[in-house]
Parts: sequence; structure tokens; C-alpha cells
Amino acid sequence: MNNSGIWDRCDMTRRCELTGKTVQYGCNVSHANNKLTKRFLPNLQSVSLFSEALKQVVRIRATPYGVRCVEANGGLDNYLLKVGNADLSRKMLAVKRQLKARQSRNPEDV
Repeated sequence: MNNSGIWDRCDMTRRCELTGKTVQYGCNVSHANNKLTKRFLPNLQSVSLFSEALKQVVRIRATPYGVRCVEANGGLDNYLLKVGNADLSRKMLAVKRQLKARQSRNPEDV
């Protein structure tokens, strides 16, 4: 079963809106080899990123890794146009659609 549809319905999940990094499950193993199930939560931060093409600020919840990816690709606009749609949230997909629409109208803006 494909779980990608679950993320589209949940707005408040503990999930990075840029990279799709989510909660992981594992075990804490003690010296006596006792295994305790644990949830490893992503380090989500509230971030404001500026879209130069749209001339607006976009507020998202992202991990530091996601923010570094955006900076390494030269900004939010370049990152969204390069990355695939599978890991992006609904909000980021809407921004990406706006960017593509703006790019088709004025190719020199993006």
C-alpha cells in the first residue's frame, strides 16, 4: 500500500515540508539488552523563506537539513523547481505551481 496519500490529508504531521523527513521508530537497547521502542522525532523548526520570483515570504516547518538544501540550491525558487513532487507538502506544491505559472508567463523572472 502506498502511504503518500496520508501526508496530503494531514497538515499538522511531524514532517518536513521540504524534504519529507518524518518520524522514525527504533529501539533503545540497554547494556542488559532490554529493548524499548522509541520514536525519533525530526528537528522541525518554523522558518520564513523568501521567494524572489513571487516576491512573498513563505512560512513553513522544516528541518535544518531542508533549509541547508534550499540555501545550497540558491534559494527557495531554484530548490522547488529542481526537486520532485513526492516529498513536498501540499503548501510547497502550491508554491511550486505558482512558480511554474510565473515562469511560463515571464521566463526571465525566475
